[in-house]
Amino acid sequence: MVSMMHDPAAEKKRKTWYRCSMAVLLAAALLLSGCTDGGSVLSGPVRETDSEGREGSALKIVTTIFPQYDFVRQIAGERVYLQMLLKPGEETHSYEPTPRDIIAIQNADLFIYVGGENDAWVEDILDAPEMKQVRRLRLVDCTALLKEEHVEGMRHKGQLCPGTEEEEEENDEHVWTSPKNAMEITKRIAEELSALDPEGREGYKANLDAYLEELAALDRQFREITQKAAARGQDLLLFGDRFPFRYLAQEYGLQYYAAFPGCAADTEPSAAMMAFLIRKAREEQIPVILKMELSSEQIARAVAEASGAEVRVLYSCHNLTAEQFEAGEGYLSMMRKNAETLQAALGQ
Repeated sequence: MVSMMHDPAAEKKRKTWYRCSMAVLLAAALLLSGCTDGGSVLSGPVRETDSEGREGSALKIVTTIFPQYDFVRQIAGERVYLQMLLKPGEETHSYEPTPRDIIAIQNADLFIYVGGENDAWVEDILDAPEMKQVRRLRLVDCTALLKEEHVEGMRHKGQLCPGTEEEEEENDEHVWTSPKNAMEITKRIAEELSALDPEGREGYKANLDAYLEELAALDRQFREITQKAAARGQDLLLFGDRFPFRYLAQEYGLQYYAAFPGCAADTEPSAAMMAFLIRKAREEQIPVILKMELSSEQIARAVAEASGAEVRVLYSCHNLTAEQFEAGEGYLSMMRKNAETLQAALGQ
């Protein structure tokens, strides 16, 4: 198997091309906004809520992906006009903004996004003079950040990692995967909403307090499960997928092996990586091989079949399916499913 080497020159060329594409996209959006009614643009193929079908009086909140969408939904209820750019069922790493998405951002009272490497397109758009008035909140500014971690056997930049190490330059952006961090994020969102809408402050605070109680209960549930696992020496997880759960693992003392880092662009399996994961699954007698939602189960299924394990999904909550969205699933319900999955994966 020939390893794919990381090419800095090619990466620089790709980023330059991407920034040029964003500039063209922004120009198209601004042209479109000059001849298109804002309401018709905002009612495009995106998920949105409006308390009374109006746009003018309610705050307009735009989010990139599901976690912050759901946090706003829990705190603001139907008081705001809420829009998510990523459609249910879409994978965040393949998302590309449209001119209508850019107009939605431009017209927002508050724009909430993750920040970091995968949101480089956002920073490019917000740098434009036409976006100076847009109030924005980045999730990565709401809590302490961890560096992206590469553990033994993980495939990174075309090579197998020999041992655990942190990426010097890249922060892990999946801050919401820890309920503790979700508490800090929702507090910041409530502060922003209250600043924009002082009349709604009491309602926002009441909803926030109720939601924080549920997040605290979720935190206790995770802590109980992981402490029992640690006491038995069974605190190891194995992922046949990307691993966007660094904050969850750090908060609750979990160990893990995984195929790729959380933000990996290259997710092609290699023979060496597959052999490593299968060997570890057998040696450690791992009962459950985990994978993310909305991703291929090819690697997880192959490792499970070779080791006699089963495959289950651990939700990163970056997005959900259209069916889950329509059924009213949210961060809390998906994380509660994660608690049940962890019990099985940790042999409880």
